[in-house]
Amino acid sequence: MTSSSAPELIKSVDSAVLRVRTRAVDVSFNELFDMYNSEELIINPDFQRLFRWSEGKQSQFIESLILELPVPPIYVIEIEDGVYELIDGLQRISSYFHFRGYNSRNPGSPDDLALSECDVLPELNGLTYKKLPQSLQIKLKRHFIRMEVLRRESDKHLRYHMFKRLNTGGEILSPQEIRNCTIRILNNTFNEFLKKLAKNNDFDNCMASLSDEKREQMYMEEYVLRFFALKNNGDRYSKEVGDFLTEYMEGIAKSENKNSIFDYNTEEKLFILTFKILNKALGDAAFSGVSRKGNIMEAFSALLFEAITIGVQRRLIDLSTKDDKFIEKLGQALDEAKRDPEFQKWTKGGGKNYAAALRNRVDFVARKVDECLA
Repeated sequence: MTSSSAPELIKSVDSAVLRVRTRAVDVSFNELFDMYNSEELIINPDFQRLFRWSEGKQSQFIESLILELPVPPIYVIEIEDGVYELIDGLQRISSYFHFRGYNSRNPGSPDDLALSECDVLPELNGLTYKKLPQSLQIKLKRHFIRMEVLRRESDKHLRYHMFKRLNTGGEILSPQEIRNCTIRILNNTFNEFLKKLAKNNDFDNCMASLSDEKREQMYMEEYVLRFFALKNNGDRYSKEVGDFLTEYMEGIAKSENKNSIFDYNTEEKLFILTFKILNKALGDAAFSGVSRKGNIMEAFSALLFEAITIGVQRRLIDLSTKDDKFIEKLGQALDEAKRDPEFQKWTKGGGKNYAAALRNRVDFVARKVDECLA
């Protein structure tokens, strides 16, 4: 680094630091419980559905509190004076709330956690909060945890990156769940748009082979995002699909405060039309592969999803003018494509996520569509 660039770097660092306003507060778990009940601590519904610790792991956390073991801090964003939104620490906070009789998996329904799998103090197993000796109840209530507060005056883009870095890489959240939670800090319009389209009936039927577990982890929303990212920005795709999707979603969210680069009305119509045609043509086996024996497989194929949904785009308007008999013919052509050895080279097996393979499978489907329309 040159001596002239060093001062500029230091100036940039100082500027970024000034845009982050934080303070640390030590609060008791009882205070957090009261703050939540009085709506001074907000846990967004998108977060509540991500509470996945097993009852055994929740119990071990409660055991740690009783043993007065130190616990990591939680992070909140100040959204208005005295009101905070949790951005990191969901599993710990929800475990305590569950033990106090509030199950965040099912808000509004009291559900006392009975401790299990406590291995340091097995005597705790089977006990609920109400069955604990009063002295242990008080110990739990008064156990303090550090709460790092990101003040509302802080730059929202830095708040976004803070949350992203706190939550990226955890095994608890799927990539789309992380995107869903983090992008809200920048702008939530595109997020809600993805959720809306994920409920489209034609799309849902085409995605029938996607497992219930994947659906629970927001993969339906991720594939809506993947559709738009590849359709609108596919020429920038290289290999890491996760980073590609995140960068595309960030780009849309950041543009909302200026002139949006995303025409919601037009894009929604194209999405609905795409899956209306594909549902008629291929039905619930739209993105299911074909076995060596020629049988339709139940497993969902992301590579087929990319190839077919993007491959039909070039002639989508032409396809929209055709009757059901022609669309049935299109379905037969796409089914034949799935069985074609050349096409299978780009849609079966590992290592097919690079850009050239994506172009090859999309182009193959596009040629099939052209042949149908010839």
